Amino acid sequence: MGTTPTTLPYEPKLRPAPGPAPDDGELADSRGKRIGILIVTYNALTTLTTVLKRIPPVVWDNVEEIAVFDDASQDETYALAVGLRTLRSLPKLQVLKHSRNLGYGGNQKAGYKYFLEKGFDIVVLLHGDGQYAPEVISHLYHPIVEGKADAVFGSRMLKTYGGPLKGGMPLYKYLGNRILSIFENRMLGLNLTEFHSGYRAYSLHALRQIDFSQMTDVFHFDTEIIIKLHHQHYRILETPIPTYYGDELCNVDGMRYARDVVKAVYRYRETCRSVACYPEFREYYIHYPIKQSKYSSHYYVRRMAGSNHDVLDVGCGEGFLAEELQKQGNRITGIDALRSAKNLAAFEQYFSVDLDQGIQPVIDELRGKRFDRVLLLDVLEHLKHPEQLLGQCHQALSPDGLLVVSVPNVANLSVRLMLLLGRFDYAERGILDKTHLRFFTRKTARRLMEENGYSIVGEKNTVIPLELVFGLPAENLLMKLLNRMLAAVTWLMPGLFGYQVMFLARSKR
Repeated sequence: MGTTPTTLPYEPKLRPAPGPAPDDGELADSRGKRIGILIVTYNALTTLTTVLKRIPPVVWDNVEEIAVFDDASQDETYALAVGLRTLRSLPKLQVLKHSRNLGYGGNQKAGYKYFLEKGFDIVVLLHGDGQYAPEVISHLYHPIVEGKADAVFGSRMLKTYGGPLKGGMPLYKYLGNRILSIFENRMLGLNLTEFHSGYRAYSLHALRQIDFSQMTDVFHFDTEIIIKLHHQHYRILETPIPTYYGDELCNVDGMRYARDVVKAVYRYRETCRSVACYPEFREYYIHYPIKQSKYSSHYYVRRMAGSNHDVLDVGCGEGFLAEELQKQGNRITGIDALRSAKNLAAFEQYFSVDLDQGIQPVIDELRGKRFDRVLLLDVLEHLKHPEQLLGQCHQALSPDGLLVVSVPNVANLSVRLMLLLGRFDYAERGILDKTHLRFFTRKTARRLMEENGYSIVGEKNTVIPLELVFGLPAENLLMKLLNRMLAAVTWLMPGLFGYQVMFLARSKR
């Protein structure tokens, strides 16, 4: 009795090239990994059969599933794929069709979700239009099988198969590809030969850590996923692939695609700098980022906290500042309303409490431990009764300890101008942060400190954070010049230009 065939007749079109052969059994070996191939298709009636026939038999033998995801094609792509599966008895071939067109990125997201839910280890993205060579699929997933990469991208820019121009890539597309890749490398700190190949393999462990929910459904999805993999420190490798341009219909508007790629990089950088919070990268946004510029609150805190001290950071957030202070040899104990902190390693101890209820339970648990510095940075303005917290901090200070306090200056020029125009608009952060319950001027902040038993021994007024306003890095020459000018006028008129008031205080008790 004969065996049922599990593959299509192998009909490769790839010309010979150096390196392992496409049908190399050792290269294709899954080594027990569950490997899936995701074939994204749209109107691929004339090309899909050829694509499937170009997948080497050793790959068919080693992958667990080949899934064709038809994105609501207007032709008979879906019927063709179902017919191939049935008539050719291909149990590894699965065919799914969306009821509506999800877009290139949306189709990928649906495919990755499918393989993630089924518990696969690796997925290879292949296009159904024949633009990429199925003969070299094993070259893409092999480094992930070996544990040497989390993502492998096929690059047409590498010369192994003769390079892109010899493969028929139009000159204008080649130039556009190179220009965009150079831009992306520079902006993202990468060194890829090509960002815009759609032939890729991913570890599904890595994809499980990627938030797809707000990512684009169109063609620059491929750029967004590179950005996220790089940001989250996953290992990216490239492998050479041949360039093939046939008669397939191209659905990509080149100019729009280029604009979308540049916009994606810009939106990522702005989100990371906390200048804006764009939804597709929102997980990288830090509400209160560390300000590196001179005369900022964090510039002064580093100096006020000193080094080799026991520090109690009340309202420590995710621990980004604690990490900086730890580098100065300080030992940090953190308190915040968050259940846990992302940078938990920065703390000797961490306590989660409702600061509106005070920190007395933490003081009791610390059993009399005293601190050289207690930090209340941008905390008091969020509390209904800041007097309670200030009173409890006396118990945490050592006899020579210092309290470091910062509060926003509601008399800043920006707020005065808004009032002049009849506006008092709350914002996501800043002086008019919508979570602020109390507002202070230099005078009222000083009075609050003194009425609650503190003697002020030092005062600083921070400058308006231009690095967040304009999105300029602290080391930028223009930023440095503007910052110095602003520092000068803030020193002359602190009540008008001061952004935050910072106090260094001792307990009178």
